[in-house]
Amino acid sequence: MKQKPGVNSGYMIGVALLSVYLFWGGTYVGMKVAIETMPPFLMAGIRFFTAGAVLYVISRLSGVKRPVGREWRSSAIVGALLLLGGNGLVAWSEQRVSSSIASLIIAAVPVWMMLFGWFGRSGKRPNTGVIAGIVLGLLGIAVLVFQPGQGDTGTATDLTGIITLLIASLSWAAGSMYSRSARIPDSPLMSTAAQMLTGGVLLIAFSYVTGDWSKLEVSTISLRSYAAFGYLVAFGSIIGYTAYIWLLKNADASLASTYAFVNPVVAVILGWAMVGEQLTANTLAAAVIIIAAVVLVTLFRSRPQKTGTQAALDIQNQQQSIH
Repeated sequence: MKQKPGVNSGYMIGVALLSVYLFWGGTYVGMKVAIETMPPFLMAGIRFFTAGAVLYVISRLSGVKRPVGREWRSSAIVGALLLLGGNGLVAWSEQRVSSSIASLIIAAVPVWMMLFGWFGRSGKRPNTGVIAGIVLGLLGIAVLVFQPGQGDTGTATDLTGIITLLIASLSWAAGSMYSRSARIPDSPLMSTAAQMLTGGVLLIAFSYVTGDWSKLEVSTISLRSYAAFGYLVAFGSIIGYTAYIWLLKNADASLASTYAFVNPVVAVILGWAMVGEQLTANTLAAAVIIIAAVVLVTLFRSRPQKTGTQAALDIQNQQQSIH
């Protein structure tokens, strides 16, 4: 049972919400800046392994038991889907598209979750509001895909980048769905630590296959990229996630879930303000459409509609390791 917010707890909830909004919204720009002088898969692998190690130590010091073999295996599968197939591909795609576009396509993950649940083995038709959200989400993605491209700016549509982001969002959705039934550690922090550690190892191994290691030149890594990397580890993966877990325990889940449609707004604004990404009319229109879609799915997800689609309705309560 969640505590009633008093003056202090209300203040803490506000701080935690602001942390999740800003820190997670800033991860897209953080990745964009980090990969300016760091190979994308290697950067992501070291980032998550480092964050996972910190969370693992914190969990163990707080008395949480070590994961058993089966839990490590399930965590590795989730880590592969969320971090390698999800975050790793997002980082790679940001070499070709803007962080704004990346954040908007990833914001549509609840749409894929709903579709997976709907067409699952025991799925039933979701309510009208959720269907409207699904249709709006697909429309928003179409607006992004078919906007005129001007590749030199790095902010227009690049078909390869868009396809990569769609694959990343599908992988993220699949990982979230799988994690619902997988045997993973009960402790949210230990579960995330296990996923980050295994996903980080997979990303580092994959970076060798893609040739990222041969592209790594430590002497050429800029201070700007180092700062962005530090931000991703400390604020994106550790502080942001811890704040989110605290919110789930001390505030309504519906309030915590608002990050899903605030993060892309923050990402779009930061992309424009910090790295000079141009906002086209199509991007702004797509932002409005996709955010409206996520709002609809979030608002109508709690309406009576049981069975398989229910699994898809709790995406905000899933492991959020991709941030």
